[in-house]
Amino acid sequence: MKYILIDSDRHVVEPSAVWKNVDGYEVNYVHDTYEKMGERAERLGPDAAIQLPPDIYIGKFLILNSWGENERLASAYKSKNIQKKLGSGMTPEKQILSMNDSDIEQAAIFPSFAMYIVNHEKIPPRVSLEYACSYNKWLYEYCSISPKRLRAVGVISRHEPSNMVEQLKKVISNGWTSITLRPEVICGRTLGHEDYNDFWAACEKHNIAVAFHGGTNLHAPTAGTDRFTSRFAMHACSHPMEAQMAFVSLLESGVLERYPRLKFAFLEAGASWVPHWLWRLDNICYPEFPTLVEENIKMLPSEYFKRQCWVGIELGEPCLREVIDVIGHDKLLYGSDFPHPDHLQFTTEDIAQQLEELTEIELQAVLEQNAKDFYGFEDIKNEEVLFKSEDRLAEVN
Repeated sequence: MKYILIDSDRHVVEPSAVWKNVDGYEVNYVHDTYEKMGERAERLGPDAAIQLPPDIYIGKFLILNSWGENERLASAYKSKNIQKKLGSGMTPEKQILSMNDSDIEQAAIFPSFAMYIVNHEKIPPRVSLEYACSYNKWLYEYCSISPKRLRAVGVISRHEPSNMVEQLKKVISNGWTSITLRPEVICGRTLGHEDYNDFWAACEKHNIAVAFHGGTNLHAPTAGTDRFTSRFAMHACSHPMEAQMAFVSLLESGVLERYPRLKFAFLEAGASWVPHWLWRLDNICYPEFPTLVEENIKMLPSEYFKRQCWVGIELGEPCLREVIDVIGHDKLLYGSDFPHPDHLQFTTEDIAQQLEELTEIELQAVLEQNAKDFYGFEDIKNEEVLFKSEDRLAEVN
């Protein structure tokens, strides 16, 4: 059976022109030089003469944390095969063509570099806010070529909670139905911090879906960074562990209890963590000291998850039947993470075979319907699948 896929997690690759430079905190790309390539070759051997990706700075701070020479070399070796894919994220025309190649009808469009800039712990609130606004303005233009297919997910700066509701109003005025946040502690505040209460209330009032999307190498206290420095270890920890702690933060602080119509999604962390995490919360943590949680947690943690949370699955991951048994198939989302290199090995070819634990009804829901329920996407007509201009399509053929 051929499915009409909806991609719940697809990315742009922001060109340097996106960034409206803020005084003292300009975004600068420092490119590799032949002199540096020669020095590396003498020190490390001829393979190190490859051109490295640029170092990106915001002011005097590197955008990526723990991203040194070894990581840049590894990235350069891999990038020989992925540059075309990454380029597909830079323009909406190429993004649409890449979606066509994978039979994807609609996609939630997430940032790449913006989340590292906006959430950088060393920049002041005004800078974080300006870069969030700059990105959202660019994203609006990017998605305007085909807004029914390219569904923009707004970025919100968490540095200064008092302006988050105003940021949300701008997102709503764009006609967008969702935002993305990092799951980490940002500027000393967990997701459950009381300073965010007005923001959560506004999200609920306006039916804005909140998608948590983690990542590695952020300048923030991401899970694993307190004990590891290797890309392997930090990447292993960052996505799934931050997702689990994000849910606990929303749960124990009472956010889920106070705002029962809020919708949350946990993306790029897989779904296999859900059964064991909810079992532990239900059977060990919740009943231990009832008087300590009775104000903010008034039913089993798993009931809150089933009521308000969605989770992204990985193609081929184990235990999806157990996940469905706990939260139901209607809370699972398919996301490609395209064009990020850590997921390019997963394709939509034989997608049913890669999700063999799912029944036909479950597959159809996961691939075609659940994202509409979470993000609020409407069905699109055949003529709306096309570019606004045939000429623009021809330009990239």
